[in-house]
Amino acid sequence: MSNLHIVFDNPVIPTNTGNAIRTAACTGATLHLIEPLGFNFEDKHLKRAGLDYHDLADMQIHKDFDACMDALPGARVFAFTTQATDFFTDVEYQEGDVLLFGTEPTGLPEEHRNHPRVTKHVRIPMTPARRSMNLSNCASIAVYEAWRQLGFKGGV
Repeated sequence: MSNLHIVFDNPVIPTNTGNAIRTAACTGATLHLIEPLGFNFEDKHLKRAGLDYHDLADMQIHKDFDACMDALPGARVFAFTTQATDFFTDVEYQEGDVLLFGTEPTGLPEEHRNHPRVTKHVRIPMTPARRSMNLSNCASIAVYEAWRQLGFKGGV
């Protein structure tokens, strides 16, 4: 399995987290959720999106951003933001890398985007005059590129 980490900073849309649970289960990545969450795990939309993958995914919930970073000591952290100039495909990913995504309506807050643990800001390209892409889609795009570079370790 991959040894990658997907981090959602204060997610609020349950279907995005449900889809990320499925992505984590299918890729072997660990999904980290930073509180506060904008939903609870009884939410029917989260259950529907995650289906029965919840038990197959490695997921951790952290009380705040620093607690999440403390749980990932020494890992490189790539902050995905529309404000970056470098593309996520320009990174040479390594085992243990962290793919950090902000909350759906606003993205990463400045203090997390510029946290000392962040290695680099990266972006997923899209056509001009678009605000952003769907969070779970971005996480899938990013984790599959990183996993591809790692030779789809653990995949079939």
